[in-house]
Amino acid sequence: MFWWLKTVILGIACFIWSFAAQAQEVSREQIKGLDEQVQEIKSDVLAIAAELEQLEEKLLYPSNTEVAIFVSLAHGETFRLDSVEIKLDNTPVAYHLYTFKELEALKKGGVQRIYTGNIRTGEHDLKVSVMGKSSEGTDFQEMASFRVNKGVGPKIAEVCLAEKNITYKDR
Repeated sequence: MFWWLKTVILGIACFIWSFAAQAQEVSREQIKGLDEQVQEIKSDVLAIAAELEQLEEKLLYPSNTEVAIFVSLAHGETFRLDSVEIKLDNTPVAYHLYTFKELEALKKGGVQRIYTGNIRTGEHDLKVSVMGKSSEGTDFQEMASFRVNKGVGPKIAEVCLAEKNITYKDR
């Protein structure tokens, strides 16, 4: 009788142990399925965020009032650019302090979008103030004023910086 009781208890223990093992396998499969679902949801959220950002840009900067101002360095310039300030209709709209990496990118021909905004159609005053160190090591500050004629469509303007001169180009 004792032998029979041991067999029954051992059988019940094996049954419980196999049930626990199956539960663990199901849990692992469920966790794997949940992980895949989480990754799909993350991808969907990122796609929706990108679409929302594009819609926000279209709402904030409609093409008929949009103006974008870019900054570049004249070819072969050796001065160190420290900062640029942009004023549109005597209102400061952009100010940027340059890092070493940004300055190197500009020297290699890079262009920086310093300002994107909305302005009405017509004539506008654009003032550019540049601070830096000349190639001889002395501090300098250059200022220039330009007239921007904003038409019905989007306006793209480039401010090209040189140690002794600041130029303006419509794009």
